[in-house]
Amino acid sequence: MKFEEIISDLQNKIYRPVYFLMGEEAYFIDEITDYIAEHVLNEIEKEFNQTIVYGRDVDVATIIGYAKRFPMMANYQVVIVKEAQDVRNLTPDNKEKENKKDKSLIEAYFENPLKSTILVFCYKYKTIDRRKTYAKSIEKNGILFESKELYDNQLPSWIQNFLKKKNFTIRPEAAIMLSEYLGSDLGKISNELTKLAINVPEGTEITPLHIEQNIGISKDFNVFELQRAFGKKDIYKSYQIINYFAANLKENPNQKTIPILYSYFSKILLYHYAADKSKNSICSALGINPFFYPEYVSAAKNFNLKKSKQAISLLRKYDLMSKGVNNATIPDGELLKELVYQILH
Repeated sequence: MKFEEIISDLQNKIYRPVYFLMGEEAYFIDEITDYIAEHVLNEIEKEFNQTIVYGRDVDVATIIGYAKRFPMMANYQVVIVKEAQDVRNLTPDNKEKENKKDKSLIEAYFENPLKSTILVFCYKYKTIDRRKTYAKSIEKNGILFESKELYDNQLPSWIQNFLKKKNFTIRPEAAIMLSEYLGSDLGKISNELTKLAINVPEGTEITPLHIEQNIGISKDFNVFELQRAFGKKDIYKSYQIINYFAANLKENPNQKTIPILYSYFSKILLYHYAADKSKNSICSALGINPFFYPEYVSAAKNFNLKKSKQAISLLRKYDLMSKGVNNATIPDGELLKELVYQILH
C-alpha cells in the first residue's frame, strides 16, 4: 500500500494487526507511527493499552509477549517498536542454531497475529527481503510498507501537495528554492513549512519573499537565482550572487552549491541530446515543472553542447578541489568565484 492509502485507512478506523514500516525515508514511517500513537486510543485507553519500546532494549520474545496481551477496557492495544532495526534477530534470516527459538516466535506471530493488537515496527534505513516467508505473512495479515526517499525532481511537487493540505499554494520557483536549499530531508522540509504556515495567513500563495521573510533564504541571492543568471548569461548578476555566497559560506557552502549547479548543467546537456524538444517531452526527460521550460530553452542557446560539457567538467574539477583534492591553498570563497568565472568565459 501507498502512504496516502495507509493514512486514509487509519483515518477511517480501518486497522491492521501488524504494520512493518521499513526503508530509507524516515518521514513517512514517523507520520504513520505518530498517527497510530495519537489517534487509535483516547488518552485514558493509552494508559493501559499503549506500549512504546525501543529496539535496543527489547528482544523478540518480549515484543511478542506485549503483542499477545488483550486490551483493557478498549477495543485495541497498540504496541510500537521504535528503532526496530536494532532488535536482535527480529528478521529470521540468521541461520545460527541459537536463534531458532526467536525466529519461530516472530514467524508464528506474523502468521497468526492477535486481531485486537496493533503491532508497529519502525524499521528505519533498512529493508527486509519480500521473498521471505515471514515477509509474505506480514503482507497477507498486515501492512508491509517500504518508505522510499524521493528523487530531487519530486520534492517541489511534494512541497506543493503538503501546503495544499494546509490550504496554501506555492509558486513553482518558491518550491524549487525550498527543495534546493533544504535538501531531501522531508522531516526538515515539513518542519519549515509548518512554521511558515503558522506565520502566513491561510489561503496565501507562497512566494520567494515569504520564504525569505520566514525561513531565511534570500529571494535574490540563492542557487536558483544563480542558475537563472547562468541561463541568461547575465554575468553581472552571476557575480553579484557568487560574491554574496563567498561572503556567506556557512549558509552557502561549496559542497552544497556545486552539486546543485552540476544537476542544472546536466539537464541542459540532456536538452541538447533530446531528439524531441517539445515542451512535454523535455519537461518529462529533465524532470522539471513546465513553468521552467522557457528558461531551459534559453539556457541551451547560451550554453551549446560544447559549453555544457565544459561546465560539467569544471564542476567536477572544482567539486574535488572544494574537498581538498589538488588544492591546499585556495579558500572556498575564491574557489567558487574562480569556478563561476571559468564557466562564464
